[in-house]
Amino acid sequence: MTTTSVGWNGVFPAVTTQFREDFSLDLEATQGVVKGLLGDGVSGLIVAGTVGENCSLSKSEKISLLEAAVDVAGGKVPVLAGIAEYTTALAGDMAREARRIGVDGAMVMPALVYSSKPHEIKAHFEGVARASDLPLMVYNNPPIYGNDVAPEILAALAPCDTIVAFKDASGDTRRFIDTRNMVGDRFILFCGLDDVVVESVMLGAVGWVSGLSNAFPREGETLFRLARAGRFAEAMPLYDWFMPLLHLDARSDLVQCIKLCEQLVGRGSERTRPPRLPLLPAERAEVEAIMKKALANRPTLADVGLKAA
Repeated sequence: MTTTSVGWNGVFPAVTTQFREDFSLDLEATQGVVKGLLGDGVSGLIVAGTVGENCSLSKSEKISLLEAAVDVAGGKVPVLAGIAEYTTALAGDMAREARRIGVDGAMVMPALVYSSKPHEIKAHFEGVARASDLPLMVYNNPPIYGNDVAPEILAALAPCDTIVAFKDASGDTRRFIDTRNMVGDRFILFCGLDDVVVESVMLGAVGWVSGLSNAFPREGETLFRLARAGRFAEAMPLYDWFMPLLHLDARSDLVQCIKLCEQLVGRGSERTRPPRLPLLPAERAEVEAIMKKALANRPTLADVGLKAA
C-alpha cells in the first residue's frame, strides 16, 4: 500500500452525529447531514470522530453510523471511520469492523485516558495496523487527548505500510516540516485544526479534517482549494471572514459550538449527548453573534471547480 494508491486529499468534514430528544441515535438525521455535505462537494468524510462524539457512542452505534454513512456516500468520496478506544485490542477490533463494513480507511487516535510514553504510543498504532489491512490515518490532538504523536514517533511508524496519513491538530505547523525532513513524503499530511489550515497547506498539508466545514462546506472547500492552488490573494479575504468561526474548533467545547453553527444554518441539530451539555447562555450568545456577523457578510466564492459529489 502506498500514499499514492490511497490518494486522500481535500476537505474531509468530521461529521456530526445527530441525536433525538431522548439522546438516542438518529441515523436518518445523520444521513441527512451526510447527504448535505456530499451535495456541497466535500472531498471525503470522517464518521464517528471527535466531532462525531465517538466516545459517547456504543460499539453497536458506531457500527450503525458507519454502515449508514457508507450507504449514503455510495463510493462517491472516501469515508473514514474514527477509532477512539481505551485499549489497543479494542481499537484493533473496531478497525476490523470498519474493514468489514467497507469504509475506505480509519482515523486512529492514541489510546484514551492513559498518558502513554512515546514507545507505547508507537506500539498502539502498530497494534491497530496489524489488526487489519485498512489504510490508517494517525490522529494527533495533544490538547484534547493528552498524548502527543511527535514527529519522531511518526517517523518510527514509517515501516507500517498501512499507516498512510497523519492528521495534526497540535496547532504547531512546524511538525509538517519536521516530519518531511525525517521521512520525506512517506505520509499524506492533513491539517486537523481549523484555524491553521492555510498555513498547513503552505507547509505541505494536502487534506483538511474540518469541523466548521460542517456548517460551511462550500466555504471550506473553496478556501482549501485556493490555498492548494497558491491563490493566496483570493484565499486571504475568505480566510479573514472565516477565522472567527474557525477559532471555535480550537475550544474544548468545539462539538457544542460546531453543532450550534450547523443548526443556525439549518444543517443539523445542536443536541449533544451528555456529558456534553448545551452551551451556557453567555457562550451561546457569543457563538450566535459570530454566526450573525458571518452570515451578514458571507462572501461570494471564487470559482475553484467545486461540484457536488
